[in-house]
Amino acid sequence: MSEAISDDPYALLGVVRTASQDEITRAFRKLAKELHPDVNPNNKVATERFKRVSAANEFLSDTERRRKFDRGEIDAAGEPRRTHQPQGAGGPRRGPAGSGDDFGLGDIFEGMFGGPRGARARQAQQAHSAPFRGQDVRYTLEVDFTEAVSGAKKRVTLPEGGMLDLNVPEGVEDGSVLRLKGKGAAGLRGGEPGDALVEIKVRANGEFRRVGDDVLSELPVSLDEAVLGAKIEVATVTGRIQLALPKGTSSGRVFRLKGKGCRNMATGRIGDQLITVRIVLPDVIDDSLAYFLSEWRQTNAYDPRAK
Repeated sequence: MSEAISDDPYALLGVVRTASQDEITRAFRKLAKELHPDVNPNNKVATERFKRVSAANEFLSDTERRRKFDRGEIDAAGEPRRTHQPQGAGGPRRGPAGSGDDFGLGDIFEGMFGGPRGARARQAQQAHSAPFRGQDVRYTLEVDFTEAVSGAKKRVTLPEGGMLDLNVPEGVEDGSVLRLKGKGAAGLRGGEPGDALVEIKVRANGEFRRVGDDVLSELPVSLDEAVLGAKIEVATVTGRIQLALPKGTSSGRVFRLKGKGCRNMATGRIGDQLITVRIVLPDVIDDSLAYFLSEWRQTNAYDPRAK
């Protein structure tokens, strides 16, 4: 004898009616991990139960539908429950022949020939047999700064135990949500599966910072490089390049590297990299440097704060 399966969403998930939303979610994830089709290939019973618990979880995740179900206003399919009208003092309503039935011939004809009551019955039956789209599921994926700028192929481990491969598009921003069609929970009664919604979290990078479509970075240089000029190797998100530092470069000067920023996913435009120079003095100023600068100041003194 096959095991009877309840239509009560609480019973399907094995939780009490007073369960919190977190308890419902935990119960669903546990069952989904056990019943997922990837874990139970060719097991029709497990697949059917997986569809039922998915539908039950989606039903109870809708606060308004859950409240109406708890009050007895709707059934597990979301259809209004029929309420029984109290009988009047004259006893039950009878047909013209006084047969004792609590409905008349008009009720029969309505059911047979498509009256309002028959239409409601057909609608309820259609609702019970209609396809039901699967629930969308949400995941979070962390990527490195350079992966977000250049794009990458990543694999997400699902709570149910499966794997999900996806392409992180070039230029994706922190907080972006990628929608993968049909990668969510399975549908019911032939309904299409839901989608997987993957939120991207970009890890902070100590070398680069994104502002709009531009990438900002700093370049520490020595006093002699700033005064005499130099060719310096600098880092970009796509690799290292040579930057020609002119003579007399002041701290705070910004160099723009065209096309070394981030791609805008909407327009396709690629931003720039902005490199800010920062002059760094040695930890110890030796006597020779101090003497040279003191002599130089006597004949070449200037005030950079003068306006």
